[in-house]
This record gives sequence, C-alpha cells and structure tokens, in this order.
Amino acid sequence: MTRDFAIYPSLRGRRVFVTGGASGIGAEIVAAFAAQGARVGFVDLDGAAAGALCDRLGGEVHHETCDLRDIAALRDAFAALKTRIGPAEVLVNNAARDDRHDWAEVTPDYWDERMATNLRHMFFAIQAVAPDMIAAGGGAVVNLASNSWMEAVGGFPAYATAKAAVHGLTRTLARDLGPHRIRVNTVVPGWIMTERQKALWVTPEKLEQHRRRQCLPDLIDPVYVARMVLFLSSDDAAMCSASNYMVEAGSI
Repeated sequence: MTRDFAIYPSLRGRRVFVTGGASGIGAEIVAAFAAQGARVGFVDLDGAAAGALCDRLGGEVHHETCDLRDIAALRDAFAALKTRIGPAEVLVNNAARDDRHDWAEVTPDYWDERMATNLRHMFFAIQAVAPDMIAAGGGAVVNLASNSWMEAVGGFPAYATAKAAVHGLTRTLARDLGPHRIRVNTVVPGWIMTERQKALWVTPEKLEQHRRRQCLPDLIDPVYVARMVLFLSSDDAAMCSASNYMVEAGSI
C-alpha cells in the first residue's frame, strides 16, 4: 500500500515538545514533525536512543534525558529545551509504558508508580508549557491515550485506569485553556506494531484475534498515529478541541 502523506505549511518552524520521543510511537512523532520543518525538542529516559534519533534526523531536533516520574526533572528538561529552541507552541504527551501486571499482585507503591509513569507527568507537562502558550495567544496539546480500556482488555489494570483518565484530563483542560485559544485533544491508538510490542507480546494467535476485531485488515504502523498528531497540531485543526481522535482501524 503506497502512502502519500500531507504537508502542513503551518508546522514549518513551529516549536514542538514531545515526551517519550526516543523510540516507538514517540520517535515516529518526532520524525514526522522534523519532516514538516518543525523545531522539535523531546525528553526521554533512554539517552542513548534519544541521541541516536537526533543524529539520524539532524536539523532542529534536540533532546533532554529525563525521568518523567520526577516532576522537578521534567520541569528542568522543558526549561532546557525552551532555551535551545524557544517556548513550546505544541506539546505532545506521548510517554507511557504498558507493562503487564496481575491485579492480585498490585501494591500501593506499584499503583502509584504506574500513575506517575502513565498519567501524572501529562498534567505537569501541560502546566509547564501553558503560560508560554497563553502569552503567545494559543497553542496545541495532544495527549495520547489507548483503546485498551475501551476494549476491556485485561492484564494491566493500573495502565488501563491511567489511560482512561487521560480523557478526563483532556476534557477539563480543554475547557480551562480554551479561552486562551489553546486546543487540547486526545489521540487514541489501537494496537500499534512498535518494536516493543513485537518483541514482548505479538504472537500469530493474538494477531489473528486482533485482526478479527478490527474493521480494517491491516495492522497499524506507528506512522499513522504520528499523522493524526500532526493534523491536530496544525492550523488545519484550529477548531478541534476536547475530542478523541481514533487510530485503531475500527476496533472499538
């Protein structure tokens, strides 16, 4: 299947911050913005992978190594990116980990760590960039959720709960920030065929089961999530806010 993707002139030169940008969907998002001529800064705990991605993409792509569970470190990393490329006009809250866990074995400490990994940093990332967006007269925030809780998938209740909460975060901040022309939306991926998914959880049996659930027969590459993120960050989506945008091949 050939792919002839859109160019968004409004993204050229736009300053974009991405969380979890070194691999998987995040790396595809970083590469997609870079291809549009945006100035991209991203944070990730994996400094080696982040550096390799910057070397591959070149140009106006920068990274800071950061553990997003540490909110002070997140703020410092964003401040460093602001110094390098300027204040964010777009924020993509991508970072998450869908580690499997047995509900019967979850401890309070593990639950709290899963919330810190998959939800808490999203709010504080928005809090960090919103003042500059307000001063600039607008901006765009894209939060990545998941269709897993909508499908009632088991095996990771803390992760699914965090991802369900992303929708509440999007809706309430779209209302609070909307008067400043800051748009907040949620992208909802299905089962995306990243290298992590392929290495840890993809089996022929699971793929066949999932294909039957989707309306479309093709498995979903990360690039399609990135394309939706680009649209929502562009001027083409100027009247889109507080909504969910599905990239799940019709599995819901």
